[in-house]
Amino acid sequence: MKRKIIFHAGPTNSGKTYRALERFMAAKSGVYCGPLKLLATEVYKKANERGTPCDLVTGEERKFAISEGSPSSHVSCTVEMTSVNTPYEVAVIDEIQLLRDPGRGWAWTRSFLGVMAEEIHVCGEAAAIDLISALALTCNEDVEVHTYKRLTDLTVESEALGSFDNVRPGDCIVCFSKNDIYSVSRTLESQGCEVAVIYGGLPPGTKLAQAQKFNDPDSSCKLLIATDAIGMGLNLSIKRIVFYSLIKPIMNEKGEKELDVITVSQALQIAGRAGRFNTHFDKGSVTTFKAEDLPILKNLLSQSPEEITKAGLHPTAEQIELYAYHLPNSTLSNLVNIFEGICTVDDSLYFMCNSEDFKFLADMIQHVPLPLKARYIFCCAPINRKMPFVCSMFLKFARQFSRNEPISYQWLCRNIGYPFSVPHSLGDLVHLECVFDVLDLYLWLSTRFPDLFPGVYQVRDLQEELDNIIQQGVTMITRLVLSSQQTNEEDVSEDEDFSQVPKKVAKNLLKGRGKLTDRLMAQGLLTPSMLNQLRKEWKQLSRNEEELYDPKLKKKRKPKF
Repeated sequence: MKRKIIFHAGPTNSGKTYRALERFMAAKSGVYCGPLKLLATEVYKKANERGTPCDLVTGEERKFAISEGSPSSHVSCTVEMTSVNTPYEVAVIDEIQLLRDPGRGWAWTRSFLGVMAEEIHVCGEAAAIDLISALALTCNEDVEVHTYKRLTDLTVESEALGSFDNVRPGDCIVCFSKNDIYSVSRTLESQGCEVAVIYGGLPPGTKLAQAQKFNDPDSSCKLLIATDAIGMGLNLSIKRIVFYSLIKPIMNEKGEKELDVITVSQALQIAGRAGRFNTHFDKGSVTTFKAEDLPILKNLLSQSPEEITKAGLHPTAEQIELYAYHLPNSTLSNLVNIFEGICTVDDSLYFMCNSEDFKFLADMIQHVPLPLKARYIFCCAPINRKMPFVCSMFLKFARQFSRNEPISYQWLCRNIGYPFSVPHSLGDLVHLECVFDVLDLYLWLSTRFPDLFPGVYQVRDLQEELDNIIQQGVTMITRLVLSSQQTNEEDVSEDEDFSQVPKKVAKNLLKGRGKLTDRLMAQGLLTPSMLNQLRKEWKQLSRNEEELYDPKLKKKRKPKF
């Protein structure tokens, strides 16, 4: 099949996805491939409201528009769930620039190269045009490019916010740490401001409820505190974006977390949420909380996103099975390592996505007797490995599965501490968020092993109940913060301790690693002579610390305060 490819390129709030979706809804059949469940659900609802029967397919569920078991001609799905075996007239692949993502990029690559559609509409940053054209060329296909401009004005303010006394209705303060979310929320509410809170760990229903609370012109809530989870997937009436910080945890090529300045792409994506078309504010603005961050933000927003040169790949179950046939005594984790070590890819176009999460889960259940295919599927589960409770439930699921014992609704309730209660501290709230993730994991596994995960409908009802309880917790988040501080509760967030950011970033800076030094020098905030001096001072500081903590020198040297 020779496919027609149309690239809709433009910034946020430019109407590019709208144009593609108009074609999707007018087609005889179509598939929308989105980056988030919220986006897939939004398209599913819009299509059905417009009279185009459309099913919803995510990792956790399938909703039929017509009747149970009767597929519609149109499907809205998360990108990982794209069918490459079903023919469509039109396919829409949203946020195509994410094929560069070190963790999920393979899903966009697979969708673009594999979807069987007469017409493919890809939407995203212009930075991906050349790569998409090169990938299309390998399939002997051409790309037609449509470019779009932002529909509303966005300006960078001349001054930083400086103080929370200067917040205005319609402000969204963007934080990159849950701890900052908690701190900022408490500060603003102590000043008599009502706030809405959105971050990645919240259930979809809670995110939507908080968004509706903020968007409602009749609501007393005029401020939003959020992470970059607002970058896509939610319709928000934001007048001004305020970056509380420009430092964000990133995952390096080895799967390790580092701290760095946000990228041009991230800055543009988040800033672009202000003053969106068809919201209460037809113009938007952006600034920073700290004055020293403002010139850095201006520099970031003055640039175009870095050109995307490679698309992600990930080994398939069939490829791993082939390796296992020849290496029957190797563990799944070792098979992936071997595959990554000896496979050959066109490194001018592709890279291997990070597999550390996959291998972590593989090692966790290595002692559980499972068939290779089932083991592979379990290890593809989208769970946060930093959450011990979620990981322990993942292991329990695998053990039950290996014994061919159904994971019933009753068994699940016993293991997650049902019935639930309203959280009284941040620790309670975070635990409930983990329980919600466990329920998501159950539903994800139920779509792949329905016989052994039979309690789907009951678990969905349970999720709805839990979502409502979490919503109650979020609405009284300041009270939870105070309660946690009074009981000396330890940091319950899985985020980096941002109180240590200056030291960690300085260490990265002084050693000259990563992109931070290049960016600061390019922005005129750091000169070569300053860098050399900082390196000397860092060496001296490190030498002093070694002497301080050397047992042989401990009696000779005392710390100075």
